[in-house]
Amino acid sequence: MTGEGPAHGTVAAYFAPAPPSVLGVAVSGGSDSLALLHLLHDWRGAGGPALRVATVDHGLRPEAAAEAAAVARLCAGLGIGQDTLRWREDTETGGNLPDRARRARYRLLADWARLHGIADVAIGHTRDDLAETFLMRLARGSGVDGLAAMRARWRGGGVIFHRPLLAFGRAALRDMLRARGVAWIDDPTNADEGYARTRARAALAALAPLGITAGALAETAARLADARAALDHHARQAARALATVAGGDLLLERAGFAALPDETARRLLLAGLRWITGAAYPPRGAAMRAFVQAARDGRRMTLQGAVLSASRTHLRLGRELRAVAGLRVPAQEVWDGRWRASGEGMAEIAVLGAAGLVACPDWRAGGLPHDSALAAPALWRDGRLIAAPLHGWANGWRLELVRPFADCLSA
Repeated sequence: MTGEGPAHGTVAAYFAPAPPSVLGVAVSGGSDSLALLHLLHDWRGAGGPALRVATVDHGLRPEAAAEAAAVARLCAGLGIGQDTLRWREDTETGGNLPDRARRARYRLLADWARLHGIADVAIGHTRDDLAETFLMRLARGSGVDGLAAMRARWRGGGVIFHRPLLAFGRAALRDMLRARGVAWIDDPTNADEGYARTRARAALAALAPLGITAGALAETAARLADARAALDHHARQAARALATVAGGDLLLERAGFAALPDETARRLLLAGLRWITGAAYPPRGAAMRAFVQAARDGRRMTLQGAVLSASRTHLRLGRELRAVAGLRVPAQEVWDGRWRASGEGMAEIAVLGAAGLVACPDWRAGGLPHDSALAAPALWRDGRLIAAPLHGWANGWRLELVRPFADCLSA
């Protein structure tokens, strides 16, 4: 990690050699995001990108609206456009509240950025956040991928998110703000020991006398990130050698799969699950270990809405019928996150299902086995099957995959 203090030159160096012409900035009003905003504002004055700010009001505290308004006033004083994005808890399901709020925040930011034609969004995470996340994931028994967090940049929701402040500690950023006379907002939940991140922050302070500091953990995470990159590389090599896509199913050559190390096999199957189901999170460790073993044994197993099966020569990973049985969308929309239709007239995309199988007696012409054929998409109109392009009956319609398998190999 660099020993330099916070300055706009170090932020500019993060975006070199091709900085964006416009940069979105997520600003909550806390010290980290305000420091990011001021450094980017300095850079803008020295020829850096134009800026636009988004503030997410989660609606979880009565003060949140006033804090967002304070950010808006600050941005107006700096001559920077600002938008407040609002989330209400009941729009998200699954996971604990901090996790739902985090997912909603990134979804709202991505939607906002696309609306304004912004391809890059900067987030004010620091070295302290990285270290706290490391401890939280260590407590959950995470492996290389979990402990290698946080990525400096990643793609999500059609935009690239950036963390240009991971080299800096929170204390140095606050010193910079004090020197500029800039006040920040302290979120009271940061002192609430009911939250895992608050406990991790306290644990980090207690571990400091042993030399287990934010900087030390950041260095360890960086080395693990290198290991993650190497493992991802080998998984991509294995995919090129062993994987083929057939009608929306993933086929893996069994003899080659059997020779893979467990970690490579796990990554290959994880990529297949992400591709088929679009799941935001991987399965828990024990479930994933059982899935890898089922693949090695050639046993059938369902996980996260996907079905693993085996023939003599190949493993097959396909969609579980139960996961999509009730899913119907207009033909112009994307079905199950993967399939887009094109053809003449009005129609809906839904699974072929048992009724469609009866109405499409030559379904075997598509080459899909029975279970995959049932769960694969087809075109319906007024409750009647009108086309089944994946089952050998196109009738003027096409179905194409919009999520490439290769994109899921190093998420």
